[in-house]
Parts: sequence; structure tokens; C-alpha cells
Amino acid sequence: MAVKKESFAGQSGINYEAIAQSASFRGLVQAKKRFIIPATIFFFVFYFALPVLTSYSKALNAPAAGPVSWAWLFAFAQFVMTWALCILYSKRAAQFDKIVEQVKQEAQEGGNV
Repeated sequence: MAVKKESFAGQSGINYEAIAQSASFRGLVQAKKRFIIPATIFFFVFYFALPVLTSYSKALNAPAAGPVSWAWLFAFAQFVMTWALCILYSKRAAQFDKIVEQVKQEAQEGGNV
């Protein structure tokens, strides 16, 4: 069975290769990488710090406030951190959307759409 070479891009008249090579699209990809990669690394380090610290050290076993240990506060902080990252990403996504609109506008003006 032969695979048809023509894709949806060929049928729609959109030159996706030209869009992918444009400076604004490459800027969008770089901006997203500059945010997503550090945020992901921070999330994983913060998330896995709790089980690692509670398993291999006594640092979080000390009482923080009455009978509540630092481990419980750290666990609660993970919920706060998750919400904070979601809010931060939502705000940053609005900036990404502006760049996407710019890329689309440039593609339309260039006759790619």
C-alpha cells in the first residue's frame, strides 16, 4: 500500500515549512522553552524532594508548629506550588497567544494562508 505524499498542508495551501522557518515562530518556540523547561525542572525537584527528604533524612521530622512537622508543611506547599505554577503558566500563555497571533498575521500577509 502506497502512502500518499500530499498532506493536509498541501491541500489547504498553508506553507507550514515557511511558517516554521520564520523568525517569529522560532521566537515563540524559544520563549516557550525558556519558560517550560525551567518550570518543569523546578516542579520535579520540588515534588521529589519530599519523599527523598522524608526517606533519607530527618530534616523534615522536626515540629514546625505544635504537633505539625515540617514534612506536613512541605506537603501543603506542594499544593500551593502547583496552583502557583498553573497561574503563572496561564499568564505566560496569554503572552504566547499574542505571539501566535503575530505568526498567523505574518503568514497571512506573506500569502501562506
